[in-house]
Amino acid sequence: MAIQWFPGHMHLTQKAIAERIKNIDVVIELLDARLPASSANPMLAELTQGKPTLKVLNKQDLADPERTALWLAHYNSQSGTRALGLDASMAAPAKALIKACFELAPNRGGMVKPMRVLICGIPNVGKSTLINTLTAKRAAKTGDEAGVTKLEQRISLADDFYLYDTPGMLWPRIIVAKSGYNLAASGAVGRNAFDEQEVALELLDYLKTHYPALLEARFKLTGVADLSDEQLLEAIGRQRGALQGGKKVNLQKAAEIAIYDFRSGVIGRMTLETPEEFARWLAVGKTLDAQRQVKKDAIELDRKIRFKKIPRPDLRPSR
Repeated sequence: MAIQWFPGHMHLTQKAIAERIKNIDVVIELLDARLPASSANPMLAELTQGKPTLKVLNKQDLADPERTALWLAHYNSQSGTRALGLDASMAAPAKALIKACFELAPNRGGMVKPMRVLICGIPNVGKSTLINTLTAKRAAKTGDEAGVTKLEQRISLADDFYLYDTPGMLWPRIIVAKSGYNLAASGAVGRNAFDEQEVALELLDYLKTHYPALLEARFKLTGVADLSDEQLLEAIGRQRGALQGGKKVNLQKAAEIAIYDFRSGVIGRMTLETPEEFARWLAVGKTLDAQRQVKKDAIELDRKIRFKKIPRPDLRPSR
C-alpha cells in the first residue's frame, strides 16, 4: 500500500511558504525525532531556496537517545544547517532556538533588522504545542489529529524576533514507501489515508527486530523476534483483551492498540530509522519512481499516437 495524503489546505500552505520565504532569514523545520528523515519535507528545500535552516528534532523524549545523537550529527554536518533536540514540553526552549537562529544569520537583529523566522513541519509534529510553550500562552491551536493549524500566524518572541507559523504540510507524492508507514504510525497522516492493520504490521516488523525487549516488557510476551508480524499482532490483541466472538482476536482493535502505544511512548523510547537505513530506502524509492515515470511516459506517448495528437514514429531502420 502506498500512503499518500495531501488535502487542499496543504496546497495553499505550499503557495504561502513560497511567497513568505522571500522575506525570511532562517527556516526552522520541526522534525519528529522518532522518524527524522521521514518527517523532513523534501519540498521544503525547493521552497526555501537555500535559506539557513535549523532542524529541530522534536519529541526527543519519545525517541531512542543514541539514534537521536546520530541524527543530530548527520544534520549538523550539512552546510548552512544547525540541528538540536527538543521536547515541546520543555520549560525554556526559546533561548536555544533564538540563539541558534542568530548563529545561522548573524547579520540580523535589532529593531532595524529584526530576525524573521519561518517555522515549518509536517502535521501533528508538535509545532503548535511548541509555539504555545515559546509564547507561554495559547497562540496556536493544538490537537492530536493531523492538520489542526490552517492559517499562517506571526508571533513575536522578542522585540527583534518574529516567528511565522504555517500549517503542517506533507508533500504530494511520498516515494519512500517506509516513510509513508512511519508517518502514518506517528499520526502525521489522516486516518482515512491508511489501513491501521497494515501500518501496525509494518511497525511491529521493525520494532521486533530493533526493540524486542521493549515490546516484550510492554505486552508481557516472550520471544517476539521469532514471531511473524501477524502472530505478534494477534498476541498483542489477545494479551490486551481485544477479543470478539469465539475469543477470536479483533485485529483492527489490536492494530489501534499497537499504534496508540507507539505514539504515546508507553512502549519505550524508540526511533524508526537511522541515517544509513533512510539512505538505502531513498535510493530504492528513487529507482522505483524512475521506473514508474518511464511506464507513465510510455502510456502517455501511446495515448497521443492513438488520438493522432502526434504522428506515429517511424521505427524502420534507415538505409
